[in-house]
Amino acid sequence: MDPVILFFALGLLAGLAKSDLRLPPAVYELLSILLLLSIGMKGGVELAQQSMGNLVPQMLAVVAMGIVIPLMIFPILRTVGRLDKPNAASIAAHYGSVSVATYAVAAAYLNTSGVEFEPQMALFLVLLEMPAIMIGILLARGLDNQTSWGRLAHEIFLGKSIVLLLGGLLIGWACGVEGIAPIAPLFFDLFKGVLALFLLEMGLIAASQARSLRSNGLFLVLFGLIAPLPLAGIGALVGWSIGLSVGGTTLLAVLAGSASYIAAPAAMRIAVPEASPTLSLTASLGVTFPFNVFAGIPIYHAMARWLHAL
Repeated sequence: MDPVILFFALGLLAGLAKSDLRLPPAVYELLSILLLLSIGMKGGVELAQQSMGNLVPQMLAVVAMGIVIPLMIFPILRTVGRLDKPNAASIAAHYGSVSVATYAVAAAYLNTSGVEFEPQMALFLVLLEMPAIMIGILLARGLDNQTSWGRLAHEIFLGKSIVLLLGGLLIGWACGVEGIAPIAPLFFDLFKGVLALFLLEMGLIAASQARSLRSNGLFLVLFGLIAPLPLAGIGALVGWSIGLSVGGTTLLAVLAGSASYIAAPAAMRIAVPEASPTLSLTASLGVTFPFNVFAGIPIYHAMARWLHAL
């Protein structure tokens, strides 16, 4: 088993056992910055060496997927889960958006397995952060005058994750391999070590969310475990249909099957304050994130291999 997974398991077990283990907030913040910049820069360096001819159609397909997924989830949450409109829209936005940490674990898994993937996957990661959040807000509120769209746009487009991912992508693209070389030991060589420590803290956070499962019902557990599989299937089909490799198809499936716990909570807190963040984070971070880390990623890789073998 990859050691980064074991670091997550250590944090999860320590949190469930109510250990006083914690990373200092400043350290966790630094790790998240390094992780986001590393993903963006690596994608940018590789993207600088690629032809851009097929990129625009692929980008449009990925954005369309980001719009369709929350529209599919919302009626299920309303009818089967019997959630009110704000909470159903909030959870739909979380699951239509993406998890950077899940992407990082999947990229590390593919690198360890010797499976290559397209450089534009980091760009797709950035693109998928935004459409589902906007759809979730529209599902919850429509186009009413109570929403502060300027503040909301600032939160979505200038939030930490988008700025660091897109900024890293542009820096890597502008500098190329030779320009990035002096700082590569920090951002590329130490990537798995940074990811391991980041996942240690993520395990602790996931454990704190898992405790609320008892009060939030069986539906969230079942939804958090079942939803990633068909959503990842949609991502795999889209990746296969737009000509991605097995590795790229796997990562797009991972993105589709993951759920946001950074960008979406911040945006929904501003736009839909009546939605409970506990419900969304319990499902996305307490159930879906651990499922993807421990079991989902190999399943999505198998989906991609099966599609490419047809």
